[in-house]
Amino acid sequence: MKMRIFRPFSLLLHEMKFAANLNSNPALFNLLSLSSKRFSTLSSSPNPIIVNYLIQTFGFSQTLANSISNRFWWAKSTENPQSVIHFLRDLGFSEAHIRTSVRVAPQILFSDIDKTLKPKVQFFEQLGLVGADLGKFISKNSKVLTISLEKKLVPCIEILKKTLSDDENNGDLIRVLRRCTWVLSRNPELLLSNIAFLESCGIVGSQLSMLLTRQPRLFVIKQSTLKDLVSRAVDMGFSIESRMLVYALYTISCLRDETLRKKFELFRSWGFTEQECIEMFRRTPGLLRASEEKLKLGMEFFMNTIKFEKTLLVHRPTILMLSMEDRVIPRYRVLQILKSKRLLKREPSFINVLSLTDEEFLDKFISRFADDAEELLVAYKGHTLQEVDE
Repeated sequence: MKMRIFRPFSLLLHEMKFAANLNSNPALFNLLSLSSKRFSTLSSSPNPIIVNYLIQTFGFSQTLANSISNRFWWAKSTENPQSVIHFLRDLGFSEAHIRTSVRVAPQILFSDIDKTLKPKVQFFEQLGLVGADLGKFISKNSKVLTISLEKKLVPCIEILKKTLSDDENNGDLIRVLRRCTWVLSRNPELLLSNIAFLESCGIVGSQLSMLLTRQPRLFVIKQSTLKDLVSRAVDMGFSIESRMLVYALYTISCLRDETLRKKFELFRSWGFTEQECIEMFRRTPGLLRASEEKLKLGMEFFMNTIKFEKTLLVHRPTILMLSMEDRVIPRYRVLQILKSKRLLKREPSFINVLSLTDEEFLDKFISRFADDAEELLVAYKGHTLQEVDE
């Protein structure tokens, strides 16, 4: 059943009188009809001057040029667009930067340079983005030049700078902006609200700064979504105010539900229980960010080649994060040579061998065996030496 909407009696009476006037005054009716048609034509017909300019200057397609012209139907000439282009060139923008900037946010061509563009450009220059770096940033995020300076850009940047610790040269701030310009287009109150929530979960100081640098979108999503992500981390064994919660939140926010499900299925296919999977994730939250290929290769090697017990991987899942090509397999090859030549008095724990720094491993298992050092070194660094030769 449709709900009927009743208009106020005074408005209805006014409309009836206006309609009666039109019916009794054909000249007025024709004038309004003509004006309406002219406005419709003006607002929907591309301006050939603007269209040709966009095609010739930027190489835009006819369709794109028509679309831009229709949006800015009131533009009569190319004077302002030409001034904007000269302004951007003087800043150090390349032609590619300008073209991309205009394609993403064509309204900048019709903006007032002194009142709108210049203050925002100067604002970003003060943050450390100048010349080609500024051009590269703006070309990918030219919509920032259409955001209110006073209402959004300035307050959002102030909040971000306050959150980022030890960022004297704005290096982290610029990384945040490059990763997610959404943080500048959202309501500053949302930023503050999400920061307050994260702090209430014990994510403060350097951890909050780290999370902002790595995953800035978490700070501008709906708080209900953010709370859901935290709840999922808690359900997987991470307590509120735990120092590991931030890493779990980061991992969960990086992966789709389907991806998480597939990673757990992979571990279960190797005989790990659901609880063991969660325990591994709790000990090493970054484990689930590793590719399926890497995880498969690691479990194949450790469980089939090295014959590690499953429980060892549950308690030391970090070894699955190590580089198989650069660390695990080369060290295994060296130990196999030493064992075959009976150069070791006792076989070392492979877990402990993997924990050694590169320098420690060289000293303990290669350099001390002078007669076999060359063969051992080739086994250890052969893959890198081959890459250099190529």
